[in-house]
Amino acid sequence: MSMRGRFVSLEGVDGAGKSTHVEFVADSLGARGHHVVVTREPGGTDLAEQLRTLILRHPMQPLPETLLLLAARADHVARVILPALEAGHWVACDRFSDATAAYQGAGKGVSLELIERLSAAVHPGLRPDRTLVFDCTYDVARQRLAASGKPLDRFEREDRAFFERVRGAYLVRAKAEPARVRVIDASREVAAVREAIETHLADL
Repeated sequence: MSMRGRFVSLEGVDGAGKSTHVEFVADSLGARGHHVVVTREPGGTDLAEQLRTLILRHPMQPLPETLLLLAARADHVARVILPALEAGHWVACDRFSDATAAYQGAGKGVSLELIERLSAAVHPGLRPDRTLVFDCTYDVARQRLAASGKPLDRFEREDRAFFERVRGAYLVRAKAEPARVRVIDASREVAAVREAIETHLADL
């Protein structure tokens, strides 16, 4: 039987650039001889991708939004993440449960206790082995989103106050769990960000 693989999640505010680096994370781990499954949340399965479209495009209250996210995560964990880890593969996931605590919890006021209880039901005992939080200021994030030229989803259109609540939640979590959660200054040049990524993955 293969040894269980390791689980790496990438987190951060919209515009910080984490999605830009997920393939680099996979390549870096692959260069060390690991088979890496790259996936994202919400998404990763046919059902979860359909729920992603609903969540990103349709206005809704925070509680149903949270429930849809957890439904997508339940399918994703069962069909993609756990099978990969149990097969000995490594998983690099663009967002996971920390995002729900930051966005729906701190950002939108959903009870963190409720989020934790739902998360425990959806993926009992499963947490990322390493979480990379890509951090930058609101102004940097807005400039990057504008420069992308892509239509903004409803999270990317949120105001500065929402951004600061989400960013603050990530930084608080990093302070509380320094062994798992590592903060990367995403405002720096790509080469510097990638050097930091490799440093924070080196001890896995």
